[in-house]
Amino acid sequence: MKMILTPAKSPNEYMACLDGWQRSYVEALRHAVIISAPDLQEALKWGHLVYFMNGPVLLIRAEPSRVLFGFWKGQRLRHIEPRLKPGGKYEMATLELREDTPLEQATVVRLVREASNFNRPAGYAGVERPTSQSAD
Repeated sequence: MKMILTPAKSPNEYMACLDGWQRSYVEALRHAVIISAPDLQEALKWGHLVYFMNGPVLLIRAEPSRVLFGFWKGQRLRHIEPRLKPGGKYEMATLELREDTPLEQATVVRLVREASNFNRPAGYAGVERPTSQSAD
């Protein structure tokens, strides 16, 4: 499949180059990635969005007829999402999304969190998140 080639130099510019259902899917995936694993570093690499922590973790790539949501260690995630198709190097697996492909946000969150955990250093405590406290 052919990627959507853009003159983008940053993730935000990449988003601005997309339209239609691909933009909607990529926006939703990007948002879910950012809220699920805020410590991942986002970059525009190889012509699409790539998220890193001690190496690449996942990608989001818009193409003319699909959006790919891929994980470098995605073959280890098939228990969460059996539609992940193995391929490429590094235990890669991708989920092919088309305009009518259903995908639950809870599944995306679970995939992203588990995928990022594969790349966390031993003993990593993670990003501190505020907790809500009730006043007694």
